[in-house]
Parts: sequence; structure tokens; C-alpha cells
Amino acid sequence: MAGGSKREQIKMTPDEVASFLAGNFKVQVATVGKEGEPHLVTMFYALLDGKIAFTTYKKSQKVQNLRRNPTMTCLVEDGVEYNELRGVALYGRGLIIEDPEPRSKVGMVVGSRMAGLPVPEIGEPVDPVVAEGIEKALEKRVLIVMEPDRVVSWDHGKV
Repeated sequence: MAGGSKREQIKMTPDEVASFLAGNFKVQVATVGKEGEPHLVTMFYALLDGKIAFTTYKKSQKVQNLRRNPTMTCLVEDGVEYNELRGVALYGRGLIIEDPEPRSKVGMVVGSRMAGLPVPEIGEPVDPVVAEGIEKALEKRVLIVMEPDRVVSWDHGKV
């Protein structure tokens, strides 16, 4: 095949991956269950220092799974028709962070999106009444940050 394999032709550059992840907000998250089975959920996310980050309940199944085995895979994808399909799969570890400062930064972005409000950038101020409600909800949550070891991407619009 001229120009390399199809796999190489549809692969996104690092800048394209970063832009794609910044332009989306839903991620499919897979962790490893107690019996070795995949546990798959969809979460809203924000980028924290360029990495997928989301909050979840401290006692959620994904947190229990990550405490046992930090292996995690994340998939962000879009497109309907074959030539529109794009995606990024990240393979690595899910880090559980209990520090309230980064949890709050991510929580303000995700919480605003979930409430249907204008979505701030990480670290931007949020309406104080909204911020108070989000902070209250975050008290029962932890932050999960995807620490990728390997990234696989595709953009079928390239061929």
C-alpha cells in the first residue's frame, strides 16, 4: 500500500490526539473487576495537565477495582459514518487522587457540564453558588487521572 500501512495512514499525530481529547468530554473507562472481567462505564472528563481526569464516588466499583489493580483503559471516540470514525485509546493506570485541590479543579469543569452550565477551563472561576453546590457533591468523590503507557489513535477521515 503506497504511503505505508492503513494503520499508519489513519494514526493521529500527538498534536491531533491532544486536540481531539480537548474537544471531547465523554470517555469510556475500563477497569479490571474482581474476577478479572472488564468493568466498563462512560464518564464525563476534563483534561488535567493534558491527561484525562474525572471524579467518581469513593466507593464506586471502578475505585474498588483500581485499588486492587490500577490497570485502566480509556476510549474517546466519535463519528457515525466509517470515514468519520476517530478515536483515541489510552492504556495504562488509573491513579486515585484524594487531594481536594485537583479534585475541585476537575470537578468544577465536569460539574458545570453536567449541570448544563457554561463550561469553564480548568482553574477558571465558577459562579460562587454553583461552586458551593459542586464542592458539596465532591466531598464523597475522588479524582481519577489516566496515566497512559500507550496511546493508539485513528482518524478514518485521513484516507
